[in-house]
Amino acid sequence: MNTRPITAATLAYTDDGVPYSAHYQDIYHPRAGAFVQARYVFLGGNELPARWQGRSRFVVLETGFGLGNNFLATWQAWRDDPARCERLVFISVEQHPLTADDMRRAHAQSPAPTLAATLVDAWPSLTHNLHTLEFEAGRVRLLLALGDVRSWLPELVADVDAFYLDGFAPARNAEMWDAHIAKALARLAAPGATLATWTSASAVREGLRSAGFDVREARGTGGKRDITLARYAPSFVPRRPPSRTSRHATPQHALIVGAGLAGSATALALAQEGWSSTVYDRRDTPASETSGNPAGLFHGIVNAQDGTHARFNRAAALMARRAIRRVLEDPSVAGAINGLLRLDEAQPAALQDVITRLGLPADYVQAVSPAEASALSGVTLRQAAWFYPGGGWVDPAATARAWLAQASPLARFQGGVTVSRLKRHGDSWQLLDAEGRVLDEAESVVLANAAEAMRLLDAHDWPIGIVRGQISHFQRDLVPHLVLPRLPLAGSGYVLPEVNGLALFGATSQPGDREPDVRPADHAANLAVLRDLTGVELGDLPIETVHGRVGWRTAAQDRLPVVGAVPAPADQQGRLDQPRFVHCLPGLFVFTALGSRGITWSTLGARTVASWIAGAPAPIEASLVDAIAPARFISRSARRPRVG
Repeated sequence: MNTRPITAATLAYTDDGVPYSAHYQDIYHPRAGAFVQARYVFLGGNELPARWQGRSRFVVLETGFGLGNNFLATWQAWRDDPARCERLVFISVEQHPLTADDMRRAHAQSPAPTLAATLVDAWPSLTHNLHTLEFEAGRVRLLLALGDVRSWLPELVADVDAFYLDGFAPARNAEMWDAHIAKALARLAAPGATLATWTSASAVREGLRSAGFDVREARGTGGKRDITLARYAPSFVPRRPPSRTSRHATPQHALIVGAGLAGSATALALAQEGWSSTVYDRRDTPASETSGNPAGLFHGIVNAQDGTHARFNRAAALMARRAIRRVLEDPSVAGAINGLLRLDEAQPAALQDVITRLGLPADYVQAVSPAEASALSGVTLRQAAWFYPGGGWVDPAATARAWLAQASPLARFQGGVTVSRLKRHGDSWQLLDAEGRVLDEAESVVLANAAEAMRLLDAHDWPIGIVRGQISHFQRDLVPHLVLPRLPLAGSGYVLPEVNGLALFGATSQPGDREPDVRPADHAANLAVLRDLTGVELGDLPIETVHGRVGWRTAAQDRLPVVGAVPAPADQQGRLDQPRFVHCLPGLFVFTALGSRGITWSTLGARTVASWIAGAPAPIEASLVDAIAPARFISRSARRPRVG
């Protein structure tokens, strides 16, 4: 998916106070009121709230978010309905979103003031991403895709129950209403999906009919004589990609192997879909291996091409910030979201040129001069830097425990259990111990146990390796003249603010190295990093006063995580050129290869694997789902030219 800078809407008002777009020369809603139209056309036209009653999940897709009134009216109707669905997912696309300040002004007189204020408080960074905003303890989820609807609709992964076809008038914004849009909606339609729109334009109706919708007109409101209603009733239903899981009618139970950041985040993500889980780990306590480091960083990245790696990292960092903010509500968890600096040898103007060309907002990333970086960090720096305001640091083990606690009572931790083998048994998967005894059994299993997942899957041909990392720390008062940064500082390595009286820094990166002991030579390398980042000579600090910890990360060669359904054994037939067409083993999923970005990637990766399992809308675009799926390794092999 090619990303483009997001240009915020310029909000104006008519003489009688109706919000108006100068760009499209049209009003945002009828003068009778946005909620009047939302309730009559979109809710009433889709037979809501009746159709969502008794459902575990109901999915709405809107083609133009605008001021968000249709979402607010739908959320209000959901709250007011005692028979409401368990979870409401509202997907909306907006090419020109409002700024948070304009949203606040637009909703100053909202019919739902409390909900509107809550929405404004959660308003995302205006980046070309699919943003997840959650309300009502996660039971109401807004997936807000910022960008062109024509680019986004083919990228959405969802089964949609009701469509709100909205936007500025077809005469003002014809591309948003054409037959290509109708076909894209049809691809997303769940069986029996309905559609409503305020327009009665014949071209819109014909486009819907050609896409498989049964179209009828109904009496209009708010000055409209007629509106258009439709139900998806195709003569032919296209086959789903074989890797896509059909959604379960009701939540079930899953088994998770591994209780580090990946496993605990998956337990929470499944709980947010209503699923229960049992989380197994060979250690007695959660996050006792690589996730057990005393502190770790989280932040986004920027690259000039804004390719797959940058897009996934940006989506992950934006979601991580929200997740970590909730974790840090517990005062016992060490950490802070006060920004992160990543040093760069380029000039500040060169960094700013990249940010400007990509249209990235200042609340996501800023280019800062050495003087500005020094002022932010409290350390004298000689390089420019990328400043990520939403970055920071946190205790990963405490974070994993917090996620398991948040997932309770649906998630249960079972420590001191080693899973030695997997076995298919009917429609389920069995976890076996070293003696072949069945430990547990379920239809859905997630392997989130780093390199051990590769062993259990016998996936030795996957391009994933282990990387040894050693961190170092010493008592801060051993070097009285050492000035530690006020926020995390990264470059060739990293150094954190003072953590429990410690100077904490690192880390080495040694692919394939299995040495478990802490090595003085690695401490020396880390001390050199500390000296380079802070500019402070450490004097004759005895090496025996420096302590540390060794852990092993798993990392894929393409530097992306491995998240999704496990491909079926080789010798597959049919299309293999894209991961979505690769046949996968039913009910078996993997979440590994987080590399050094476990904190940043865990929440988004977990949400993605939970969407595979529960059949919920994916939190990222289809091209990113493919990019992190384990089936990508098969697709790459299939695309290589055959020799001979």
